[in-house]
Amino acid sequence: METYGKILIIAMPLFLLLVLFEKWYGWRKGFDTVKTLDMVSSLSSGVTNSTKDVLGLSIAIISYGWLVKHLAITKIEATWALYLIAFFALDFAGYWIHRLAHSVNFFWNNHIVHHSSEEYNLACALRQSISSFIKIYAVLLIPAAILGVPEKVIAVVAPLHLFAQFWYHTRHIGKMGILEYIIVTPSHHRVHHAINPEYLDKNYAQIFIFWDRLFGTFQEEQENIPAVYGVTRPVRTWNPIKINFMHMWLLIKDAWHTKSWKDKFRIWLMPLGWRPSDVTEKYPVYKIEDVYDFDKYNTPSSKGIQAYLWAQLICMLLLVSYLFANVAMIKEIGFENLFIYGGFIFIQVYALTEFMDRAKYAWALELVKNIACVVYISQTGQWFGSNSISNVIAPVLIGYFVTSTIAVYYLSKTPIDPSTKLYIVK
Repeated sequence: METYGKILIIAMPLFLLLVLFEKWYGWRKGFDTVKTLDMVSSLSSGVTNSTKDVLGLSIAIISYGWLVKHLAITKIEATWALYLIAFFALDFAGYWIHRLAHSVNFFWNNHIVHHSSEEYNLACALRQSISSFIKIYAVLLIPAAILGVPEKVIAVVAPLHLFAQFWYHTRHIGKMGILEYIIVTPSHHRVHHAINPEYLDKNYAQIFIFWDRLFGTFQEEQENIPAVYGVTRPVRTWNPIKINFMHMWLLIKDAWHTKSWKDKFRIWLMPLGWRPSDVTEKYPVYKIEDVYDFDKYNTPSSKGIQAYLWAQLICMLLLVSYLFANVAMIKEIGFENLFIYGGFIFIQVYALTEFMDRAKYAWALELVKNIACVVYISQTGQWFGSNSISNVIAPVLIGYFVTSTIAVYYLSKTPIDPSTKLYIVK
């Protein structure tokens, strides 16, 4: 937890600056691909994912360290060449994990959030899962373990491999010449995120595109086929927590409703999108039939709402940064309070994105959350050890929670131009 917290303290502001730069660049060029609500939803997803990982809320069935200890037939010194080999091994494993997520119903639940945006920008890269509680990644690293690649090498290379997948989530970079044959480029990954029939389930590679060329899953981006982004069964919500579990919930309901005992069991391992025939007829689920003719998800957002979302985004990132800093360095929260703070972050994200969805109860959820926070500060005299840094933090936060409650209530009750498209959130 501590090491990852230190990494995030550096990585998070860097990613945010790049997202904001992309928005500014798009605005300057007259091609803004970063819509505010979509961006806030994406960054909120990144916040929940990183919070979950920092708190260690997942387990590995088999750890890489265990594999090295029991399977290694030789011992290799950690040289620069070994780090390079480990990078290739991780990328090979990543290709197959990624392909599995797009091929099997059960595993898609851990990946749907990454594809849920109907835009394509750097912020989308931060849409990462919180529903993957059990990790099987290490199993695909058995060859590296047999060769005796040290665990510390994998520990260093893994976050670098993950962060290297950020930059190609953009529409502002065209094809890149000879690099198109070596690494994953924005052009390749635009194809992967597209729902066009010609592009669907292609380009699974994470760093080196030759895996797709080798295993028959490569598709080049075509100028006459503009990519359309999202998922064929659109999520229709900005709430990343809901998105993370909606596919699993659909599988559970389908397994319950089908009368076939065979289908109750096989639905989990069937190809992505498969549903029992009797359930499909009785409980239809909307699916995009024509990718060039459907309404993107949108909710009303006045200038006041937009300003509120920007302010809330900044405050949320500051609050989660305080958590990461405590895990990594300050350590004033205390281990027993880390999960309480983590729960607060999740509720903060849930309340904010429910407001973005224009849910009727969003203001009440914000009210309850903020009352609980003010009561906590009043009883403890600080915000999770904040007095060790400054006595000003606690009263400032009280002001923030009160102001946020008033703002949400006011904006929830203020009419918005009815011509703005709004899906009904149930």
